[in-house]
Amino acid sequence: MSLLKVYDEEGNLLESIKDYEEIRKKLASLKVIFERWNTDKELPWSATQEEVLQVYKEDVERIVREYGFKSIDVVSLTPDHPKREELRNMFLSEHTHSDFEVRFFVDGCGTFYLHIGDKVYVVFCEKGDFISVPANTKHWFDMGTKPFFKAIRFFSIPEGWVANFTGSDISKRLPSHDEIVES
Repeated sequence: MSLLKVYDEEGNLLESIKDYEEIRKKLASLKVIFERWNTDKELPWSATQEEVLQVYKEDVERIVREYGFKSIDVVSLTPDHPKREELRNMFLSEHTHSDFEVRFFVDGCGTFYLHIGDKVYVVFCEKGDFISVPANTKHWFDMGTKPFFKAIRFFSIPEGWVANFTGSDISKRLPSHDEIVES
C-alpha cells in the first residue's frame, strides 16, 4: 500500500496518509504528480526492458506525449546486486535536478523524500505507483538495504540522471526506507 508521511525538518512525524486519493491530492498541491497505473498483467522478474515497455505501452506513450521525454529505460535492483550499497548511497544525499524526476514502479518498492519548504514528504512507492518530482525540488531516494524494485525511468534531457547535491545532512534525520517499511 502506498504511503505518505509528513515530517518536520528535525524528523518529527506530523501526518501519515494511507488513502491513495488523499496522497494524490496532497502531492498535487505540491505540484508532484502521483498516479496509480493498472498492473493486472503479471510480468516475470526476468522480463526484458522491451517486454516491460510493451506491457505498459499505452501509459508510457501517454506520458511521453504529454511531457516530451527523450529517453526511457527500465532499472531493476535486487538484494543480491553486487553494487547495491554503492547505488543506494548515491541516491541517499539530498539533491536537485534541473529536470523533473519521473518513475513508475513496475514491481517492488522504494521511498522518495521530498524536502519542500520546512517539511519533508516521505512517499513510499510500490508496484503500480507513478511519481513525478518537479525540477529543482530538493529530494533523495532510498531503496533500502535489501533493494527490490523494477521501475521505468523517463528522461527529458539526454544526460539522464544528473544530481546537484545540496550538502545538507537532513536525510540522516528522517526514517530510512527500511524503517518506513517496518512501521
